[in-house]
Amino acid sequence: MPHDQRQPKWEGKACAEIRSPKAEQVWPLLEDFFGLHKWLPALPTCLPVQGVSGQPGCVRYCAGVKTPVDLESDQPAHWSCKQQLLSIDPSQMTLSYCNIDGNIGFNSYIATMRVLLKEDGCSIEWKYEVEPIEGWTLKDLDMLIGTDLQEMASRMEASLNQ
Repeated sequence: MPHDQRQPKWEGKACAEIRSPKAEQVWPLLEDFFGLHKWLPALPTCLPVQGVSGQPGCVRYCAGVKTPVDLESDQPAHWSCKQQLLSIDPSQMTLSYCNIDGNIGFNSYIATMRVLLKEDGCSIEWKYEVEPIEGWTLKDLDMLIGTDLQEMASRMEASLNQ
């Protein structure tokens, strides 16, 4: 497709509240770039590929099973991708990363995650942008990321409240 006929990138944002743990307790769980699988059950595999977790430039390999959107499609039964940490700011409790390789069609995917202070607890925000994904709608992606983030937040809250 010629450059001038490309669809604009999709952009979205999801938020999840965490009631009692404070932001300073949640941030170390989120900043563990190689440990995402601990909080996201849809992602059984998250392995270090290059660098040191938490340092810009480090790369993780992520793999999982079909997403709810892919169940009736010709997408691979298992998906995988490599993601690179672009930036991290512990003082602002924010990190950004991108997909650098994969078989899931998330081309030019860039995400920013951050922990936000709240009076009682905190929240996690997940913003993203990506080229339109074949066979998906923006609503599908919003639903997937929103569901994943809610599950992550729930697991983090449960772990910190033990």
